[in-house]
Amino acid sequence: MQYRQLGNTDLHVSLICLGTMTFGEQNSEAEAHRQLDYAVAQGVNFIDTAEMYPVPPNGSTYGKTETYIGSWLTKQPRDKLIVASKIAGPSRANDNQNYIRGGSRFSREQIIAACNASLKRLQTDYLDLYQLHWPERQVNFFGQLGLTALDEADDITPLQESLEALQTLQQQGKIRHFGLSNDTPWGVMECLRLQRELSLPRVVSVQNPYNLLNRSYEVGLSEISLREQVGLLAYSPLAFGLLSGKYRTQPWPEKGRLTLFERFKRYTKPKGFEAVERYAEIAEQAGISLTALALAFVNQQSFVASNIIGATTQEQLKENIASVNVRLNDEILAQINAVHAEISNPCP
Repeated sequence: MQYRQLGNTDLHVSLICLGTMTFGEQNSEAEAHRQLDYAVAQGVNFIDTAEMYPVPPNGSTYGKTETYIGSWLTKQPRDKLIVASKIAGPSRANDNQNYIRGGSRFSREQIIAACNASLKRLQTDYLDLYQLHWPERQVNFFGQLGLTALDEADDITPLQESLEALQTLQQQGKIRHFGLSNDTPWGVMECLRLQRELSLPRVVSVQNPYNLLNRSYEVGLSEISLREQVGLLAYSPLAFGLLSGKYRTQPWPEKGRLTLFERFKRYTKPKGFEAVERYAEIAEQAGISLTALALAFVNQQSFVASNIIGATTQEQLKENIASVNVRLNDEILAQINAVHAEISNPCP
């Protein structure tokens, strides 16, 4: 396993992070524990979760992922692991998430309540990284493009209040560091500005999507990551499984996420499937799997602090973690970039 510094902290996280959003929906508690055991045995020290997991979210499963991790975490040497969780932002689109404190916001009261509840479910005294899952303000995230107007509530929580709440949690020893997720260059720089001017906690990471079908992080945010030491925690590196190749032919796998849940349409676009075929050709020529190609590409980016993989089977988990041993040469990278130049970010 390889390890990289998390932001400007003294933490070094494994290049592969175990994502857990299937725990409690597609994976049972016993399966979750097997995944955790195997990942740690392979040198993974970084586990990422969220209060709203599993996904797709609903009131009946809310918090179940953290609970599964918590029952495992009590039997582990806590100081050897880096555990991250997230507070959910306000519900978006047609998602009714009023079961999360009546509609989650980033007020001081809600941040502190959410963190305390996560700690209880996880059965731990502290989180190494606590993240704002998506901004409370209006932003073009989750595949949305073209932000042209700010349609925000009048009572949106000031970012300063949110950072002050996170500072309180730090002072109480309940979190070590904080990060953003599904955020923008403006959001990251505003957090850094407030930190410098008001001595508030410093953002150390950004958890955003990054994969061969969505390299939009490279526009703006990658420079911030490198210059400001705010590393990317890349999620969806396999584009919800599209880059594993399992959706290249019909019928789709019976237990595949895109088969089970029709709501996930972010990556099921014609140009996305076209790009997958092009990348599959490159992988075949290189003598590696499409999965290995896609994950190795993310692993090799200098602005990536950790690559958040997810799996529903042990076989998938083994292949995903083994990607740390795959190195793409300049010729393969040039071929990838040639496809990207023709089919740029088909699934943002």
